[in-house]
Amino acid sequence: MLRKLYDWTMSLSAHRHAGWALAGLAFAESSFFPVPPDAALIPMTLARRRRAFVYATIATAASVLGGFAGYAIGYYLFDALGRPLIDLYGYMEAFQRFAERYNTNGDWIVFTAGVTPFPYKVITIASGATALDLKVFAIASVAARGLRFYLVCGLLYWFGPPIRDFIERYLGLLFAIFVALLIGGFLAIRLFV
Repeated sequence: MLRKLYDWTMSLSAHRHAGWALAGLAFAESSFFPVPPDAALIPMTLARRRRAFVYATIATAASVLGGFAGYAIGYYLFDALGRPLIDLYGYMEAFQRFAERYNTNGDWIVFTAGVTPFPYKVITIASGATALDLKVFAIASVAARGLRFYLVCGLLYWFGPPIRDFIERYLGLLFAIFVALLIGGFLAIRLFV
C-alpha cells in the first residue's frame, strides 16, 4: 500500500495541478491536518527535480498562509472553546503564566517548530491562543518554513538520484521513522504543553 501511495504521488507531480495539490496540503497541515507536506513535496521534487525550488516556494507560501489560519483558529476560538475548559478545571492562572512564557520566547518556539517534524499546527494555534505578536509570528514562520522546504528541495535537487534510490530502497523503514517522529511530536505536546 505504501509503495502504491509513493508511486501515485510521483505520478501526481506530472499532473498540471500538482502545485495546487502541494499548496493545499501545506496550507492544511499548518492549521488542522496531520500529514506534513513533505509527504508530497519529497516525491514530487524527486520526480521533477528542475521544479524543486518552485515546489519549495509553493510549500513555503501555502504553509505560512495556513499558519495564519491556525493562528486565527487559536485567536478567535480560544474564548469560545479553550477558555471555558480552562476555567472549568481552574487552570486560568496557569494558562496565563504559560502564555507569558510562550510570548517571551515565541519567536524561537515558532521557528524551532517550523523547521522540525514537530506538528506545526499546534504552534500556530497556540500562537493565536496566547496572542503572540503577529509580526513576530509571521517573520518566524516565513524563516522557519522557508528554511525547511528550501533545504529539503535543495538537497533533493543536488543529490536527487542517490536520494531517490535510497528512499525507494528503504521506503518502509523511512515511513516507520516518520510515523515515530510524528507520534513523538504529539507525545511531546502532551508532556510539555
